[in-house]
Amino acid sequence: MSDRTESASRRLLGRLKQVLAEPAEGQERLNKIVRLIAEEMNTPVCSIYLFRDADTLELCATEGLKEEAVHETRMRLGEGLVGRVAMRTQPINSADATKERGFRYMPETGEEIYSSFLGVPIQRLGERLGVLVVQSRESRKHSDDEVYAVEVVAMVLAEMNELGAFVGEGAALAAPHQQSVVLRGNIAQEGTAEGRAFLHEPRVVVTNPFADDSDIERKRLRDAIAALNTSIEEMLVGLGSAESDQRQVLEAYQMLSQSKGWVSRMEEDIGRGLSAEAAVEKEQSAARARMSRVLDAYLRERLQDLDDLSNRLLRLLTGQGADTGVEMPENPILIARNIGPGELLAYGRSLRGIVLEEGSVGSHATVVARALAIPLVINAKRITVEALSGDPILVDGEQGLVHLRPDEYVRNAFRDKMAMQAKAQERYASIRRVPATTVYGPTIALHMNAGLMADLPSLKSSGAEGVGLFRTELQFLVRNKVPRRAELAALYARVMDAAGERPVVFRTLDIGSDKVLPYMKPQDEPNPALGWRAIRVGLDRKGVLRMQLQALIRAANGRPLSVMFPFIAQYEEFSEARRHLLDQLEREEAMGHVLPESIEIGAMLETPSLAFAPRRFFEEADFISVGGNDLKQFFFAADRENELVRRRYDTLNLSFLTFLEGIVRRCEETRTPLSFCGEDAGRPLEAVCFAAIGFRSLSMRPASIGPVKHLLRRSNLEEVRDLIQDARQSGVQSVRADMMEWLGDLG
Repeated sequence: MSDRTESASRRLLGRLKQVLAEPAEGQERLNKIVRLIAEEMNTPVCSIYLFRDADTLELCATEGLKEEAVHETRMRLGEGLVGRVAMRTQPINSADATKERGFRYMPETGEEIYSSFLGVPIQRLGERLGVLVVQSRESRKHSDDEVYAVEVVAMVLAEMNELGAFVGEGAALAAPHQQSVVLRGNIAQEGTAEGRAFLHEPRVVVTNPFADDSDIERKRLRDAIAALNTSIEEMLVGLGSAESDQRQVLEAYQMLSQSKGWVSRMEEDIGRGLSAEAAVEKEQSAARARMSRVLDAYLRERLQDLDDLSNRLLRLLTGQGADTGVEMPENPILIARNIGPGELLAYGRSLRGIVLEEGSVGSHATVVARALAIPLVINAKRITVEALSGDPILVDGEQGLVHLRPDEYVRNAFRDKMAMQAKAQERYASIRRVPATTVYGPTIALHMNAGLMADLPSLKSSGAEGVGLFRTELQFLVRNKVPRRAELAALYARVMDAAGERPVVFRTLDIGSDKVLPYMKPQDEPNPALGWRAIRVGLDRKGVLRMQLQALIRAANGRPLSVMFPFIAQYEEFSEARRHLLDQLEREEAMGHVLPESIEIGAMLETPSLAFAPRRFFEEADFISVGGNDLKQFFFAADRENELVRRRYDTLNLSFLTFLEGIVRRCEETRTPLSFCGEDAGRPLEAVCFAAIGFRSLSMRPASIGPVKHLLRRSNLEEVRDLIQDARQSGVQSVRADMMEWLGDLG
């Protein structure tokens, strides 16, 4: 980079700083900026195109094109060269625009006399805002330094937009974070909540993107990087030998933070006239743009590391640490890109709802949110960009909708919905202590799922007869190292104490797939859901399984104990796991420990193969619980983490109900107690159908017990059975439509 180019670039930013400092309305500012850029770049045309909505760009200011085209010329994302720049978030630099793929002539602008075209994206941390364009008559490509200079200006425009520099009367842009926004995500935990947004990691806002003294800014950058490296070193020193995976992550951070290319690019940006913070954010925006185009998982992970490092560096430079001093508002709705189970548990029941930009229905955060009964919407794109801490927000976990800064009409309608739900809960409370006896019998046992001590108060209030599934993996997921046997024994004992006379079924460690322990080396598996998980891990890593079984035996301390092994695919796996438990009982007796009063050993039926296991399996199992979530995804070959297919197949599909009936018959033959456990058990219509085909025990989240019991007590299972049989004979695919009609007749 020549001194002449550098001084020209600095002069452009210097003049831009003056324009932005002058009092002016948004449109007037944009008009001054395009004139300034055209003059400094020595080009007759400079134009700014901005997004009016997610798919539409609008010409919002120009120097050189026809003035009447401003706010009239629009194009779709990907349309023309401007649309291509926006879609690909990459510059287009052409000597002859008409020969470029995707060129589209806009006659109303008068641009036909201009040959060269340079367009760069205006973006901020992966958010597309628009496109900055310069054009000239002569056929020429702009130099790398010129492209770089325009990119720097585009970055400053994006940052100043975040600060509201282009709003006001006649503004080209609406004020950021002011309008009502509706975001659609995916349902991870049902429920509704109204409150105020609280950002888990508040965005760092660069208030001054300009460098008054480049030398001072370079020193600030180097000092911040040194502090960053020191903090990484301290974390590395503090790690134990068992925490090798965390060590690998921190060593990757360390390597990236010492990357000469990364640092030199930021120093070059400072040389162009940017502040240290703006230079870091420019690199971060470029990394996020690359991340959106990269398909390779390893490269995406490295770019994610770079993004995290940039956040740490920005907080050091601005002093805007994770703890910004912002108090948690009343009725907080947590907003985050993603969050770990430990961090989420730290917030606890103070949260009214959670909205994540990423996440999955089987993630750790989802498991914890379900345990805490907090409404959770995942994959709500742009929520961390749109929301500010303190914004009013409505979370509709029934439909996967988030209303940010809602208007009065939406707020009132939402409150009416919440009032109706509260009224329904009052009705369910009145039948809390009565059994779920159907019309003309039989009675269905309703149990709750749990995973935390915090769940146990719901045992009495929900009307559950016991805990049909206690997930033991959460205690492993929220720690940085394997918990000690004594810790687990004390926890399991407290669970039994809290349950009192009600039974608790403990499921042994179900890890792998979407539940990876922080201290366990992740397996690079092409399909984790079908890979090394649950009982497969337990039988291969027998030490952890034995330790957990010992803890359960000691926790029982003379009380009845029920243990269930997850993800059994064949009889031999159950037989081996059962033998391990019996061996530990003998060992504990030999050591003088008190044995359980009685022991029940069961299995989760989550794979179709186990439904066809030898009769001996059904005879040896003291009980069987159908794990509906996994069984359904394997039955239909539809990944429940994949939004494209997970809702494609209906639980009330007659082929699936017929398959479940086969399991019921096999258990009846051997008199093996059978239950259905999972999300579908907590849906009243599905629960009635399960009862009709022979299930006499269901296990679900606590909040579902009231609605399920209410419908069961009004249901004649003979009618439902006949309805399912008639649907089979008619050849329809699902019985849902007939069941909905039956439900309507029921009132």
